[in-house]
Amino acid sequence: MRRTMNPYMIIGGLGVAFLICMVPAYATFSPKTITPESAECIACHKIETPAIYEQWGSSKHFRANIGCYECHMAEEGDPDAYQHDVVLKDGTTRPGKLISVIVSPRDCARCHEHEVEEFMQSHHSKAARILGSLDNTLAEVVEGNRGFVTTAFPHGVSAAAVNGCWQCHGTEVKVIGNGRLDPATWPNTGIGRINPDGSEGSCSACHSRHEFSAEQARNPENCGKCHMGPDHPQIEIYNESKHGVAFRANIARMNLDNEKWILGEDYSAAPTCSTCHMSATPKQPVTHDVGMRISWNNRPVFSIRPEISDEKMGLPGAKVNWQTRRQNMYDVCLNCHNQNFVDAFYMQYDGLIDLYHEKFASPGQELMNLAQPLLRQPQFSNKIDFVWYELWHHEGRRARHGASMMGPDITHWHGTYEVARNFYSELIPELEELAEKHLHSDDVTKAEAAKALRKRMEEILSSKNHSWFINKMDPEEQAERLRRQQEFQSRYAK
Repeated sequence: MRRTMNPYMIIGGLGVAFLICMVPAYATFSPKTITPESAECIACHKIETPAIYEQWGSSKHFRANIGCYECHMAEEGDPDAYQHDVVLKDGTTRPGKLISVIVSPRDCARCHEHEVEEFMQSHHSKAARILGSLDNTLAEVVEGNRGFVTTAFPHGVSAAAVNGCWQCHGTEVKVIGNGRLDPATWPNTGIGRINPDGSEGSCSACHSRHEFSAEQARNPENCGKCHMGPDHPQIEIYNESKHGVAFRANIARMNLDNEKWILGEDYSAAPTCSTCHMSATPKQPVTHDVGMRISWNNRPVFSIRPEISDEKMGLPGAKVNWQTRRQNMYDVCLNCHNQNFVDAFYMQYDGLIDLYHEKFASPGQELMNLAQPLLRQPQFSNKIDFVWYELWHHEGRRARHGASMMGPDITHWHGTYEVARNFYSELIPELEELAEKHLHSDDVTKAEAAKALRKRMEEILSSKNHSWFINKMDPEEQAERLRRQQEFQSRYAK
């Protein structure tokens, strides 16, 4: 395979240069000059693709004499290798070098070994595993069809999945001969892309070709390509938070292009996504595993601790408990806030998680499980399937993510308010109708299921969390709420 080649086996005379290139980037070694192979690429591409040439010329790679060939070189037998012949001025061609279009994390690891190792241990690199999930079923079946036919997909594939899910999560890139990549799978910079060499991930998802700018990767909008929208609106949450407001007001003081970018030493005006989840503090180095400072995974119906999700994915993070990760984030926070502030923030965040779990996720999941024998198959052929899915996958996630990043409007109006509205005005009425429909069914199994569903629903709605809905609120609480309303009206009435 391409990425395990011995540098001494490369073209004669360049062995020493490439041996130097194999040293991790933090050692700051590089070839003394641009190699002949890269010089040949540059001579053509500065004319044929001047924007790419300009971007590379602005990069640290250029300053380190790392050129086209050092990244794109391939070996005989690589799945995506092809011979890139050179067209001479007289119109004739001569054989060129074996290269590949895709530069995979395994390629980057020739110089950036430590960074790639951390990235490969993260959820980011595994993002393409969504391809068999419920989300992707929506894009392929419910939203899509098999109308997009390519060489690798002769029976067709959903254009909704290709242009949506796969562009953030990544897809398995298919090679269709002579280094050509199937158009359903390329171009693709999904962060969990499965590359022809078998590696997972895409460094260019964050470090865009061909400048690979650290400044861009540190900018919140870089993360906002994927972390946005109805189910995970992190960029919207950040923008409304005090952190985002401070960033926009003080962007000129952020030193985003600084070589050393340590919180409290090189900047202090505001944090970015990178500050909190990846970048260095006086006590912590940079990390490319974005899960090492997260103490809740808010993706599922029920928030779970990150070590649990790491264990499910077979990641080494399974050995790093949430308390350690929270302390890692504490270290970031304490550069700008005091201990009491950070303690109280986490109490608020955990309280919101508890509220969501206890009042909505737990009873909602229980009732949906009881309703399964009464629902038409397949999934999403019933209105209630969409109601429940959006309740936890969209609104429930928004509430939890909003609280995690101090975004009050998204936590409330786009989060808990919509969770509650859809729980009481959509989910419960649909369940009541479903139970009533089958309560006297000739099918004994369905009748029993309907009876069990109705009984449990009545119990849940009679509980302290939900009794208001059936007008059975505790009298003392009802009186207290009336008193507060009257006080408010007397204070502000004109």
